Amino acid sequence: MGRGGGRARRHRRGRDVTFIRETIITSCDAAGTVHVAPMGATVTETGYVLAPFRPSRTLDNLLATRCAVVNFTDDVRVFAGCVTGRQRDWPTTPAERIRGAVLAGALAHEELDVAAVEDDGVRPRLDCRPVHRVTHRPFRGFNRAQAAVVEGAILVSRLHLLPPEKIDREIDYLSIAISKTAGPVELEAWGWLLDRIAEHRASGGKAP
Repeated sequence: MGRGGGRARRHRRGRDVTFIRETIITSCDAAGTVHVAPMGATVTETGYVLAPFRPSRTLDNLLATRCAVVNFTDDVRVFAGCVTGRQRDWPTTPAERIRGAVLAGALAHEELDVAAVEDDGVRPRLDCRPVHRVTHRPFRGFNRAQAAVVEGAILVSRLHLLPPEKIDREIDYLSIAISKTAGPVELEAWGWLLDRIAEHRASGGKAP
């Protein structure tokens, strides 16, 4: 999943620390077609920095419309479905203040305007400012299996970059949280990730 690169806070020992929220970004093209993508949104003093890779539909949409929605969800199937190709289309509703779409079932969302673009040949950085925030339902606490699925989804998004041994080692560790704390939603999402890893290896590394 995408990673931002916004303004870092200084750790007490001198190390730069970047706070990134794992989110679902919904964006639209000029015709209004919605694209759903997991992405790390770097928190800044004024909003978020998004840094999608070239080429990507999210980047194309952000540059074309200068807006997007950052969605916060505990349905980890959205993360797993998008990165595996198992399910890329998820229900949405119209945004309220921008020309965009909100992930249905999100715990909360923020509607963003793109305030500035720092161009780059690999990962442009888009400085985004919230223009509207809505909380739809309460956050009911952390769950280890949900966090494991998100970490697993990040691994799957990097299958072409990481050696199989590292993938297996990380998956084995994350499986502990799945076996101890997962519910039906998390088990389904985890199964999609494992299937994708197996498909990747069987196909010789082809994209879904």
